[in-house]
Amino acid sequence: MQVWHDVAEIAPAVDSTVVTIGNFDGVHLGHRHVIQRSHELAADLGGIPVVVVTFEPHPLSVIVPDKAPQSLTSLDRRLELLDGAGVDAVLVVPFTADFARMPAEDFVTDLVLGRLRAAGVVVGENFHFGHRALGNVELLRTLCADRDVTVVSLPVDSSGGADSQAWSSSYVRSRLVVGDAAAAARALGRPYAVRGEVVRGDQRGRELGYPTANVPVATSRTAVPADGVYAGWLRRLDETDAPYLPAAISVGTNPTFDGTDRRVEAYVLDRTDLELYDVLVEIAFADSLRGQVKFDSVDALVEQMKDDVDRARDLLTHPPSGAPAGG
Repeated sequence: MQVWHDVAEIAPAVDSTVVTIGNFDGVHLGHRHVIQRSHELAADLGGIPVVVVTFEPHPLSVIVPDKAPQSLTSLDRRLELLDGAGVDAVLVVPFTADFARMPAEDFVTDLVLGRLRAAGVVVGENFHFGHRALGNVELLRTLCADRDVTVVSLPVDSSGGADSQAWSSSYVRSRLVVGDAAAAARALGRPYAVRGEVVRGDQRGRELGYPTANVPVATSRTAVPADGVYAGWLRRLDETDAPYLPAAISVGTNPTFDGTDRRVEAYVLDRTDLELYDVLVEIAFADSLRGQVKFDSVDALVEQMKDDVDRARDLLTHPPSGAPAGG
C-alpha cells in the first residue's frame, strides 16, 4: 500500500482511481463496508486503484479543539488497518487551519478530481467537506457530473438491523465510555485495544500473586474503556507473530491503595515468568467483568482478583479472530 503525506507525493502515474474520504478512525465495520463498496466500484471501472483520503489530526482538533474526540487509533495503526482492508493507497492530508478554509468546490476539483484523478467516489450520505463543512453529497455529485465521475453515497445504517448504529466511531467511543467492551468489539469487528510501553508500577500485583504489565494512560489522547476489570488479551509488539495471551485487565487508579495515576494493568493468566518492562505491548478488551471497586481489605481484593481471573479464563477460550483495533 502506498502512503502519501502530501499531495505533491501523489505518483504522476496515477491515471484513474476510486476515492473514498473520511477520518477512518478505528476502521470499524462501517468503514470496511465503504472500502468494500469502493473495491466493487473500482472493479466495475476496470480494476483501478482504491485510494483513501484521511486527515491528521482529527479536523475537530483544529476547528473546535474543545470538542475533539479521543482517538480510537493512532495514524500508524489506522494505516495498518487500511492496508489490511486491501486499500491500494492512502493520502494523509495534514489538517491545518489553512486547509480548513479551503472552499468545498476547490476540495473536489483540485484534490479529488485533479490530483487523484477520481473516476469514482464513495462516501457516506452524511459526508460534508470544505470550509465550514458547506459541501455535501449533492454538491459532490454536481461537481463530478461534468466529468462523468460516478458518485456512490452509502446510508449511515448500511449494516441494517438492530446493530446499524454501531457503524460509527462515535458509537464505539460511547460504548467504551460505559465499559461495554463487547459492544465496541462487535462494532469494530475485533476487540478494541490500546498500545503502550510497559513501565514499572508499584509491583503490588506481583506481591499478591498476580504480576501485571502496566501501561500509563492518564495523559493519552487515545480512548480507554471506563474504569473497571475486563477479560482480554495481551500481545507484545517487539516480536513478529507474537501470540495473543489471555489476560485479566484492570483500568483505573487502584482505589484500594488510594492510587491517583490512571493506568491499564494486564495480568496474563497463569504466567509469572514474563519480563515486559520497556516492551511495547497491545492490550485488547474482549468483555467487561465488573466496575472498579475500593475494597476494605487486601484479602477481599485478592479474593475478588481470583474470581476475576477465573471468569476471564472461562470467557477467553479462543484468541481473537482479527487483529485488535486501537492506538
